[in-house]
Amino acid sequence: MPDPNGFLRYDRRLPARRPVPVRISDWREVYPPAGEELIREQATRCMDCGIPFCHSDTAGCPLGNRIPDWNDLVRTGNWDAAVESLHATNNFPEFTGRLCPAPCEAACVLGIGGGDPVTIKQIEVEIANAAVTRGGLIPRPAAAPTGRTVAVVGSGPAGLAAAQQLARAGHTVTVYERDDAIGGLLRYGIPDFKLEKQHVDRRLAQLEAEGVRFRTGVNVGVDVTAEQLREAHDAVLLACGALQGRDTPETPGRGLRGVHQAMRHLVAANRVVAAASEDKPALAVLPNGTPIDAAGKHVVIIGGGDTAADCLGVAHRQGAAGVHQLDLYPEPPHSRDAERDPWPTWPWVLRNYPAHEEGGDRVFAVAVQEFVDDGTGQVKSVRIAEVTVEKRDGRRIVTPLPGSERDLPADLVLLAIGFEGTERQPLLEQFGVTRNARGAVDARPDWQTAADGVFVAGDMHRGASLIVWAIAEGRAAAAAIHTYLGGVGELPAPVDPAHQPLAAR
Repeated sequence: MPDPNGFLRYDRRLPARRPVPVRISDWREVYPPAGEELIREQATRCMDCGIPFCHSDTAGCPLGNRIPDWNDLVRTGNWDAAVESLHATNNFPEFTGRLCPAPCEAACVLGIGGGDPVTIKQIEVEIANAAVTRGGLIPRPAAAPTGRTVAVVGSGPAGLAAAQQLARAGHTVTVYERDDAIGGLLRYGIPDFKLEKQHVDRRLAQLEAEGVRFRTGVNVGVDVTAEQLREAHDAVLLACGALQGRDTPETPGRGLRGVHQAMRHLVAANRVVAAASEDKPALAVLPNGTPIDAAGKHVVIIGGGDTAADCLGVAHRQGAAGVHQLDLYPEPPHSRDAERDPWPTWPWVLRNYPAHEEGGDRVFAVAVQEFVDDGTGQVKSVRIAEVTVEKRDGRRIVTPLPGSERDLPADLVLLAIGFEGTERQPLLEQFGVTRNARGAVDARPDWQTAADGVFVAGDMHRGASLIVWAIAEGRAAAAAIHTYLGGVGELPAPVDPAHQPLAAR
């Protein structure tokens, strides 16, 4: 039974971040581990709320994490049971606890009326840390093989979650990754100051011990054909993500040197960090040999979301001379607007990331009019104008305000304006599947694509989304594949392929 008075006795508190001057001098995580006393105190704030909206997939956690259960286990010091409870629904809590924006906290009952929700995300991280310190991530291989084989294409959180579920059910699983290391965006898309790669490596070691096979440097559709993959495996899961970055080809000057998609910058930075830690040559260069580096440069980041904030933190650590982050929309309110976003829905509020306290200027309600040439084909500035944004008939109408134009110095411009679905690649045609209007791949109720025996999950299916949705879809697709292969018993299937959370509607 939770402590019904805990939220009255304790205020919401998070562990202090590492000091800015210290953390921008390295790539280690911003948050140090929290003390047990603090975490047990915060877990005590989880009340006996009757209906725990925090783990409802329509407003809170799509994984169905048993948040009140493991909060109470932490409160009473039963860490081993808390680890078991958390892993019952979430394969990789060390990832979600660091990377998820925590819709569960937005749906916490304590948040009604502007209150302070339970620090669910931080508690989750510490339970995941406890799993390592209290005996490690113990492999759980299947008792006996089923003799059936599954190919998983893509090694992000959706692919890895599915691979682990299927391997534990006894199927032989091979994960194919076109990059030189396993992990997808966890490996090369997320900066180390948010997720140090030791966490990824530790989990991969567990999967290997459970029988999952990894093949890197294999671009399915190029190095191996879809037909060859189908012949070698009884089922295929496509989990290739949604990496087709949104672009602005119509903006004058888009082709100038120094204007890049944000992910090119993030991947480059991650490769440099990985190379330094492993003492091997870095691969973080453009085809012309020029590094994508913010050192000594005036940087302009276009976009206001997670990817933009990641670019901001990377630019600080690379030693940028100055950074401007541009957002098309007006500055959001600092607290929930109950009429616009009633509890427990995901609210439109100003989200400040650790990178924002490290420096840089945020500019709201502006749109880029032109990337200005320095006369040699290199960008020298970005011309912006203040705008108004209205929605008419479901369309977004952006209107520049006359006379508001001004130039911002820019040696490096990063486009972090979202994604247009999964990339156009040969494997789609070879498998006989197509992208829909959202750039994603549709699935039938049993998670199969238009091709029998070929399944899809994660961002490739739903478009760029949260890591919790990727893991949830990976688990659900694994359950469907298990059934398709005639597996005995049922695997957890937390979400329906057609379901959309309230926050995404």
